[in-house]
Amino acid sequence: MKYLIHLSIAAAALAAVSCGGKKTSGENKTETPAERPNPADTMLYKGETHFKNVRRITFKGDNAEAYWSWDSKSLVFQANNEDWGTQCDQIFIYNLADSNLKTMKPQMVSTGMGRTTCSYFMPGDSLVVYASTHEADKNCPEVPERKEGRYVWPIYDTYDIYIADLEGNIRRNITNRKGYDAEATVSPKGDKIVFTSDRSGDLELYTCDLDGGNVKQITHDLGYDGGAFFSPDGSKLVFRASRPKTPEDIKEYKDLLKQGLVEPGAMELFVVNVDGTGLRQVTNLGKANWCPFYHPDGKRIVFGSNHHAGEGRKGFKFNLFMINEDGTGLEQISFDDTFDAFPMFSPDGKYIVWESNRFNGDTHDTNIFIAEWKEK
Repeated sequence: MKYLIHLSIAAAALAAVSCGGKKTSGENKTETPAERPNPADTMLYKGETHFKNVRRITFKGDNAEAYWSWDSKSLVFQANNEDWGTQCDQIFIYNLADSNLKTMKPQMVSTGMGRTTCSYFMPGDSLVVYASTHEADKNCPEVPERKEGRYVWPIYDTYDIYIADLEGNIRRNITNRKGYDAEATVSPKGDKIVFTSDRSGDLELYTCDLDGGNVKQITHDLGYDGGAFFSPDGSKLVFRASRPKTPEDIKEYKDLLKQGLVEPGAMELFVVNVDGTGLRQVTNLGKANWCPFYHPDGKRIVFGSNHHAGEGRKGFKFNLFMINEDGTGLEQISFDDTFDAFPMFSPDGKYIVWESNRFNGDTHDTNIFIAEWKEK
């Protein structure tokens, strides 16, 4: 779920559970010319050498978890934008060939009711999969208050996972049960969906066929497992997870889960084979490491993290990092002082999309950016 995460304003970036996590605004900041690498690429900060020809796709509101179509020509994403008539997150599609994205309203492919999260194109680009609460209540569900000043994610037990066409017609509810089912993404092989569910009593990863059949539990350890994506060859899953260890942490996690809540302040990245074997931890950085996605080479992982930030308000800024699957070679990718998250490489490997608070005119808007990807 987005909305793509309030330990502080930037942790709102972690605010409603999402495929990648939740997104929201980070600390506002007005850029200075010295922080830009050159006048030709005004959406960059110094040090962002992997990005070229950055293009801003949205210009207002809360936009997050933008994911590519299979032909690398469109994006499906969730957004809350008063100009588009939303009360909470709904699912939209942009065709990147459209020249007037700044002024046009994108195509809504969700129902316009309830709250939605975690959308993804199905093979062939004529259908999308996403989670929604609309069957339980057409109104937006309540957002939980912070617990003793700490930020928490709602795990709505009214989320089900749906497949819909690009005109917004729902074709199938593939989970259809009382309980949390969300955060669905699709294998590049076009044969499996991975999602997060509480059907075991804990928040675990599951896979199923494209029609919702053949459900298999993949993870089993106590803690929240979510935001999973397949490797380019479909053989592995990378995901974020909390792992409470002490009796106090375990009790706190279980008590919050009974209330339909998760605290996302401490998460690390893990990789597991798609059959559930070979689970291994990738990061051990502390704080919140999340929204991971495999590099096209299948050996590196790009993700969002605030592990490098200091304490206080700036302790909640998030940047993009890249790391080898074995946990070595950590490299910082983005360098603004606010919020970057939800990275995804295009299927053709030429582009990267992510969401950021950069250059938002001192608002709390979170917008979608794409760039050509450059290897060093």
